[in-house]
Amino acid sequence: MILNKLYKEFFNSEKAGGLILVIMTITSMIIANSSLGTTYINFWNREFGSHTVTQWINDGLMSIFFLLIGLELKRELYKGELSNLKNALLPIFAAVGGMIIPATIYSLLNFRTDYLSGAGIPMATDIAFAIGILSLLGKRVPASLKIFLTALATVDDLGAIIVIAVFYTRSVSLFYLLIVLGVIILLIVLNRLKVNNLIPYLLGGIVMWFFMSKSGVHPTITGVILAFILPCSNGDENTPSCKLQHVLHKPVAFFILPLFALANTCIAIDSALLGGLRQSYSIGIILGLVIGKPLGIWLFSLLGVKLGFCSLPSDLSWKNIVGAGVLGGIGFTMSIFITFLAFNNLEMINISKTAILIGSLISGILGLLILELTLRNQIENMDKT
Repeated sequence: MILNKLYKEFFNSEKAGGLILVIMTITSMIIANSSLGTTYINFWNREFGSHTVTQWINDGLMSIFFLLIGLELKRELYKGELSNLKNALLPIFAAVGGMIIPATIYSLLNFRTDYLSGAGIPMATDIAFAIGILSLLGKRVPASLKIFLTALATVDDLGAIIVIAVFYTRSVSLFYLLIVLGVIILLIVLNRLKVNNLIPYLLGGIVMWFFMSKSGVHPTITGVILAFILPCSNGDENTPSCKLQHVLHKPVAFFILPLFALANTCIAIDSALLGGLRQSYSIGIILGLVIGKPLGIWLFSLLGVKLGFCSLPSDLSWKNIVGAGVLGGIGFTMSIFITFLAFNNLEMINISKTAILIGSLISGILGLLILELTLRNQIENMDKT
């Protein structure tokens, strides 16, 4: 019952949050290209302390988003779809393919160029957007398809976190990392002592975030580390992990991610930006999302089933997997996030974000159409039999 309640709460908040993200993105781009555009863009670029408003959102508030991702991943590993290896292997195979193939397509188009650092951009799936689009199909969507897409995106997020930690960490300060390690050890000790009060963990997380930001490792990784330190035990609702999940769902879905969308899609569209979409890195992003994602997800899922490591749920067809794979090409949040780590040039960042929006829009529309057609045919065939 607890698991079902958590899953429904997560799915419903992501569904509504995805639709809000669409609205916020459209709103931000309209304002950025209106008479208020310059003032609007300057607001997000205004400096407060050592960071701009956008940087505070991307480095600070998004750490809370990563904390929720970590909690959801932990839940899946302990009690959810990923807790059973046989059930977990299909979305794991799918997610791995959905990361490798897009990165390969991008790398082939940008081999031996200064743009190769952007290979991680088309690897990500935006779970909020993907589930938001899937929700438009209503009750026709089999539960196993919802679970497959959710588990796929969860593993995908883990992959993105690993990519960020390994490939987008530049100069590292060993001194600050040792302080971070000390805080981690202290919090683990609290866990072992069965301290279930959230306050010391959250205070420790803030200290960890501060020194992580000084270390050279991206501070949002702090959220994931903290999620796995928090006591979880048997998944009881009274554990700090479950309590925090309940608390964070709505603020992340209805405040943090919409704010991220507003701040990061304030793009003034001009001839230079449109011309930049012909660059190899923007083409690599679009092709990676639109073609690489579904190809990788379908191909590796098929490979896993053919090798006998996993099986396709009885109520799903390979056409459903293709449709889910196309929805996997909705990169948005994580793709935009990685863009800031991959490139330093503002023009390249804006062109890349535009390419992400184009690729995600194409993937969302195509995925919706494919699943609409395949699910309708499946229902008609069931009615005939």
